[in-house]
Amino acid sequence: MEFRRVAVLMGGLSAEREVSLVSGAACAKALREQGFEVVEIDPKASDLAAQLSANAPDVAFNALHGRWGEDGCAQGLLELLRIPYTHSGVLASALAMHKQKAKDVFRAAGLPLVKSIVVNRHDASRSHLMKPPYVVKPVNEGSSVGVFIIRQGDNRPPGELGSDTWLLGDDVMVEEFVPGRELTVAVMGDKALAITEIVPNSEFYDYEAKYAQGGSLHVLPAHIPEEVSETTMRLAEHAHRALGCRGVSRADFRYDETRGSGGVVLLEVNTQPGMTPTSLVPEQAAHRGIDFHKLARWILEDASCDR
Repeated sequence: MEFRRVAVLMGGLSAEREVSLVSGAACAKALREQGFEVVEIDPKASDLAAQLSANAPDVAFNALHGRWGEDGCAQGLLELLRIPYTHSGVLASALAMHKQKAKDVFRAAGLPLVKSIVVNRHDASRSHLMKPPYVVKPVNEGSSVGVFIIRQGDNRPPGELGSDTWLLGDDVMVEEFVPGRELTVAVMGDKALAITEIVPNSEFYDYEAKYAQGGSLHVLPAHIPEEVSETTMRLAEHAHRALGCRGVSRADFRYDETRGSGGVVLLEVNTQPGMTPTSLVPEQAAHRGIDFHKLARWILEDASCDR
């Protein structure tokens, strides 16, 4: 199907609203410059269906990040309206966004993981539920929003978890801390593009490190042994297929170099990675000779229903 009128979905209601606006604006600009008729839609409330109906697009380019846009909700609506859309479908999106459900799929597929449990945030705030060091994170948020690292010697978990101001859901994942280096791999279609090592300028690769200019150093390609590189690329493709992802995804790993290729551990898969000026997927695509305009067009032309 040839698409002409494109609705770029951006912003939304999640904790990742601001970065989604940047991703959407960049994609909208790239598509306009290639001759597409683009309308930008920012669903601030339960009005996405009305906005889509009013604008009558041929296709939706989904640049929403986080809950309600990346978790199967928007995808389900687009299926009902029979508007072709980009990235993964309802099931893959919902699975990937729920970190523990995704791990269940990864575990069944034989992918390397670390121990984790899902608990109520108030329980996690009262006492250590796992021997430090460990990580606490919302079970269904992205972009490292609300992530805490509890180190050896910390007397208790962070009090923010039990605070009345906490807005990231009552279920949190408590996960064994993985030492080593941060690696990430973009998968386009069904092929891994490259491996980037992320060296944050803060304690870990948090929201600021991801999206602030200079927040982290991206080493592309990562300086790792060839055997480790081959293993990590293969695992990213396997994770993409295990969830049933479509379009572009990005898999995040930790690599303990003292253990060779056996030290690579899968953390999670992002079904709608950032498309901002500091984002990893456009960098890896460019490394493979695919500029931003070509990347945005490929994602758009891959769109369909029944994903």
